[in-house]
Amino acid sequence: MSTSVHSQFPPLNDRPVKDTICLFDVDGTLTPARRIVSPEMLELLQKLRNKVAIGFVGGSDLVKQQEQLAVDGANGACPSPPLPSPHLTSIPRSNASAVIDIFDFCFAENGLTAYRQGAALPSNSFIKQIGEARYKTLANFILHEIADLDIPVKRGTFIEFRNGMINVSPIGRNASVQERNDFEAYDKIHNVRATLVNKLKEKFADYGLTYSIGGQISFDVFPTGWDKTYCLQHVEKEFKTIHFFGDKTYKGGNDYEIYEDPRTIGHTVTKPEDTMEELKKLFDL
Repeated sequence: MSTSVHSQFPPLNDRPVKDTICLFDVDGTLTPARRIVSPEMLELLQKLRNKVAIGFVGGSDLVKQQEQLAVDGANGACPSPPLPSPHLTSIPRSNASAVIDIFDFCFAENGLTAYRQGAALPSNSFIKQIGEARYKTLANFILHEIADLDIPVKRGTFIEFRNGMINVSPIGRNASVQERNDFEAYDKIHNVRATLVNKLKEKFADYGLTYSIGGQISFDVFPTGWDKTYCLQHVEKEFKTIHFFGDKTYKGGNDYEIYEDPRTIGHTVTKPEDTMEELKKLFDL
């Protein structure tokens, strides 16, 4: 963590718009789904950071958020193709600023992994909560269900194990951008994800789990209460006003709980351009 990066901005308690933080979903809000942030968005976020505190809250791990949000750092990204791999293992890339320096608060995996101005905050894990035996039963059931699905395309990585949750994808997270788009359209008609979620809710009713459909091809499974509202414990005492921006704010979407939470002021967007327009209006950027 570079202390000098954070010191370039006013102290958190001395930003012009007092006691205020803006929290952002990642996919569909700061970036197109699973793609890389634009230089225009990075530039606007840094302008915003001179007025209020800023943070992101996403379901992915910090490695993926680094790849999406910190390409070439805040000095200006260039237009980029889709992320090269869903299995990246190191951060940061040599020409990228650390994402924990670009934002005041970083909430990976809904806040199970959290940073405040580059310093790590307390963490927790899905496997500690659910236990190895129960997890194996759950994973086996999911894989059997996906094996029996008759869908046009299947790729790989049907269950992605994360620190605070599992991410389940009937098509597989290795799908290409076009395959993701095609599956999203197919799923809107055939409700593949919703049907599987309903089966899991019935089969594992005693597990204390919440299921959240988000993005194009997958849904998250996590202990109840470990949705995006989990991150609010790290900011609610420090900020009186918490703005949240997200695209999946409808019931069942992975932004719904934090959007509806009484501690936040919710803003629904449909794409990064909407986010930028809303920020310019709200904060005179």
